[in-house]
Amino acid sequence: MRSIARIASWIYALAVYGFIFLPVVVLVLFSLQSTSFPIPPFTGPSLRWYEAVLSDSRLTSALVNSLLVAVLSSAAAVVLGFLSAWGFARFVLPGSGLLRGLITLPLTVSYLIIGMGLLVLFNWAGVPKSLLAAGIGHVVINLPLCFAIIYSQLGDHQINIERAARDLGAPEWKVLLLITVPVMAPAIFAGFFLSMTFSWDEFVISFLLTRFETTLPVEIWNLLRSGLNPKTNAVGSLVFAVSIVLVVFFELTLLRRKPA
Repeated sequence: MRSIARIASWIYALAVYGFIFLPVVVLVLFSLQSTSFPIPPFTGPSLRWYEAVLSDSRLTSALVNSLLVAVLSSAAAVVLGFLSAWGFARFVLPGSGLLRGLITLPLTVSYLIIGMGLLVLFNWAGVPKSLLAAGIGHVVINLPLCFAIIYSQLGDHQINIERAARDLGAPEWKVLLLITVPVMAPAIFAGFFLSMTFSWDEFVISFLLTRFETTLPVEIWNLLRSGLNPKTNAVGSLVFAVSIVLVVFFELTLLRRKPA
């Protein structure tokens, strides 16, 4: 009976992981297709389409734009999220429960609704569509995530260390930079890399808030409008590879944290 249950659990696990990763495997496989048609039989492996992607100025420019927006928006989101979490954890504020709920509210709202709201707001304020507008949109969606991660780790166990630093004459800004930030470094880096992952893959807000300078997901969508080809498969594989690298950094950041 145990052997049957074990076999059934393995079959179930293989089915689940196959359902999740089989589309990615097919995408990567046909990105290595040497012919111009991403259909069986497989005629590879070949790096022809990766070379075509890297020699395409529009795609490489979109790749740089995506990295730029992801890094800068994630940095802004993690700084604002950390300061907000630290303020709520260390000070008694009126209506703090309501304010925390408002900060995390964008986590429950569709990106389409957020993007449309930002588009209307920027049009009213005279802010043109640009990478800056898209970066602000990414901060809006990633700040609640950074806040939630960091706030959950700001427990009472750091308070005594901060008090000791104050008793030794350290001003508040030194306590924050030299004590709180190093102690919270794993949560801060986790929020940063997770925000980068979401920003790197984000399409809806980038599509609504950019015009001439676009991010890589928007350029992939433009390519897909003309149909599937190995070039789009190669771009999708590159996006997946970067996402995997960011997730690995995220996991390593969490695993490095030692239990208190």
